[in-house]
Amino acid sequence: MKTKLILLIICLFHFAYTKAQEEAMSNAEISNFKQTVVAEAQKIKTLKTDFVQYKHLDFLSKEITSSGSMLLKNPNKLLWKYNKPIQYGILFKDNKVLINDQGKKNKVDLGNNKKFEKINKMIIGSISGDLFSANDFNITFYKNKNQRIAKLSPKTKELSTYIQTVILYFNNQQLTVSEVQLIEPSKDYTKIVFKNKQINQPIADASFSF
Repeated sequence: MKTKLILLIICLFHFAYTKAQEEAMSNAEISNFKQTVVAEAQKIKTLKTDFVQYKHLDFLSKEITSSGSMLLKNPNKLLWKYNKPIQYGILFKDNKVLINDQGKKNKVDLGNNKKFEKINKMIIGSISGDLFSANDFNITFYKNKNQRIAKLSPKTKELSTYIQTVILYFNNQQLTVSEVQLIEPSKDYTKIVFKNKQINQPIADASFSF
């Protein structure tokens, strides 16, 4: 069960090839960017978005593509629903993780597992962009013509076992996360691109259920 959950969470992120020429931000740019993103993240009470996920495995010639929707309600509710190619869901709610694999449901108590608790915080922070104050990562900042980029490397051996680098992309026009990427220690990678994002629209608590 633990292995399956870790693999599922890893599949929520991705690393792709460099899309455009990147250059490091200056200290002044980093300070301004962090302040702006954190301020925007703190305003987010709810978030609805569609997503497309691309998973690369070294032994496959083509990426695995899936799609679905995501709901976030701060401080502690997060639901991923995969609709294609199969129906699959993962729900973080009230310090628990619930998984719905085509009708087969499982549950993990985050309160009894600090590792999964950290992963939960990382996922929510990645989506909202509110990871810059986290003590679990070394962070470097870059920019290109259209984006600001934050690259996070785990400090702890615990996280680095299954995460090598998390990369957050922010469009210059909207300083919330538009794409999340992750490199695994194996060099396999996953990418999630967010679309049709709606911020602070009403979401009923009943939506966070299977």
